[in-house]
Amino acid sequence: MANRLAQTTSPYLLQHADNPVDWWPWSPEAFEEARKRDVPVLLSVGYASCHWCHVMAHESFEDDDTAAYLNAHFVPVKVDREERPDVDAVYMEAVQAATGHGGWPMTVFLTPDAEPFYFGTYFPPEPRHGSPSFQQVLEGVTAAWTDRRDEVAEVAGRIVADLAGRSLVHGGDGVPGESEVAQALLGLTREYDEQHGGFGGAPKFPPAMVVEFLLRHYARTGAEGALQMAADTCTAMARGGIYDQLGGGFARYSVDREWIVPHFEKMLYDNALLCRVYAHLWRTTGSDEARRIALETADFMVRELRTAEGGFASALDADSEDADGKHVEGAYYVWTPAQLREVLGEDDGAFAAAYFGVTEDGTFEEGASVLRLPGDAGPVDAARVAGVRARLLAARDERPRPGRDDKVVAAWNGLAIAALAETGAYFDRPDLVERATEAADLLVRVHLGEVARLTRTSKDGRAGDNAGVLEDYGDVAEGFLALAAVTGEGAWLEFAGFLLDIVLEQFTGEGGQLYDTAHDAEQLIRRPQDPTDSATPSGWTAAAGALLSYAAYTGSEAHRTAAEGALGVVKALGPRVPRFVGWGLAVAEALLDGPREVAVAGPVGGELHRTALLGRAPGAVVAAGEGPGAGAEFPLLVDRPLLGGEPTAYVCRHFVCDAPTTDAGELAAKLGG
Repeated sequence: MANRLAQTTSPYLLQHADNPVDWWPWSPEAFEEARKRDVPVLLSVGYASCHWCHVMAHESFEDDDTAAYLNAHFVPVKVDREERPDVDAVYMEAVQAATGHGGWPMTVFLTPDAEPFYFGTYFPPEPRHGSPSFQQVLEGVTAAWTDRRDEVAEVAGRIVADLAGRSLVHGGDGVPGESEVAQALLGLTREYDEQHGGFGGAPKFPPAMVVEFLLRHYARTGAEGALQMAADTCTAMARGGIYDQLGGGFARYSVDREWIVPHFEKMLYDNALLCRVYAHLWRTTGSDEARRIALETADFMVRELRTAEGGFASALDADSEDADGKHVEGAYYVWTPAQLREVLGEDDGAFAAAYFGVTEDGTFEEGASVLRLPGDAGPVDAARVAGVRARLLAARDERPRPGRDDKVVAAWNGLAIAALAETGAYFDRPDLVERATEAADLLVRVHLGEVARLTRTSKDGRAGDNAGVLEDYGDVAEGFLALAAVTGEGAWLEFAGFLLDIVLEQFTGEGGQLYDTAHDAEQLIRRPQDPTDSATPSGWTAAAGALLSYAAYTGSEAHRTAAEGALGVVKALGPRVPRFVGWGLAVAEALLDGPREVAVAGPVGGELHRTALLGRAPGAVVAAGEGPGAGAEFPLLVDRPLLGGEPTAYVCRHFVCDAPTTDAGELAAKLGG
């Protein structure tokens, strides 16, 4: 029989709707039930494309005996971390503080007052590698709850007090300057992997926000070392197994430091961020490879993740069925030399094996290899490669596809809108700009809806129940501002302003600090607040970047002041942990450069507008339009006459403007960084 999760919109919760576990969604009623029955709450947090979440579900939550014990002694609560990042953040902080590490699935035992007292991640069905079995954990927690309740209460109280005491360092007064940015760059240089690109060791994650900072830093200062780290990292990822060499798009991370074997799930946010980064790398260097990767990644998002309503789905699973019908990680993507020969014949099969690094021993499991471009196949015939790719892709299309998490997350769609709008504008692909506009329309129509506050998720065109968090407001505003720059439609600037006013009213605390949840959001045991990037820009710095751009567009002092107040945290963290505050450093570069304000009195899509969009000056904002109504759409276009009847560009920063120009070459020189 279905449990209470059958009524939810989350694909992850729906995966558990038929478990014998009597799951509750996160709700006051669940904790009321625990209070009434005098039992603890088992909080289980995961997400739809999480491999080990599926494993634990199969081993434990689908097991009748385990479920019977759970139902008798606990109130089990299931949370989709992508729907409730606030709940996830608060308890993950507790898990990391208690155990030194975290991850998903996350398993936390709570009192009926939602205070945590015992933690873990994945628990196996039998004791393994020094880890107790899930059944042993359940029995141990039940015994502690029954026989040592005072001890449990004391532990829970101590943890909550510890979390409450973790106040943030805001960086004191002022914004990050040259000195902090230089220290951050030096820190990144120390952690840079000279041999393979990227930062740190295995597992290695695509550092999109850090690369954005490096490109902006190079544009502003001409520091060749910054560009080299950015370009070499992008090349290594593009040629590695983390990039899908047939279908485009990036996997979540590489399990090794050489980018060979990925963790195969494909997330919308990674692909949106990386699509934009490769487009910006092309804008900086003119690299053909960067152009190809940006376009293939954009096409992957549209082809594989676009929903019927015009938004973008969250993720594709890592797992899919193999030839024997078993669910296996990577089955959709990997090849053996025999499989290549079967599709391509002997000659082309041998050519493809050499070109894509497919070996008899295999680079993955059971003799299979992940396709990559090891680069030791010598000069190749581009037409032959294209033909081989097309045939392999067609053959792969016949395989069982990985599952898709169809929910639309506001923040990640904001990132996709920015990437598709800019990629479409740079490479003359109006279809990509249209897809970005359709996703933006969906966010306004469904996620803003009647309530005039952002909803975090939707599915099948129906808004979910959870309020948007700071990253939703920051990333959606960022997407709308990018769309405004590309389309010349001032409505997107207005929508961004509307969202950012809510940031000022609902998410801003003393001294410029920002909170991840609104002032009127559900009160958890601690109000989450994290200025560091995870797989996406932190809400804190995403909001700072959008506030800064909006201020540049409108001259709003309140938004500029809020952006500068928020950047105090980057002054504190940038020199210490640059890898984890990359987006904040990228915003700091925009602040150090102005950012520049570019007003193009002339046609949208014309030569001057295109030149302005291709300018490399960090965080520059672009407004284009002609005719008497243009100033009503964009304040930047007020009193910007044509020179001699020709389209004219005006470049200003810090309240000082250059002489207007009608010459695209002159405009490009002004915006070169």
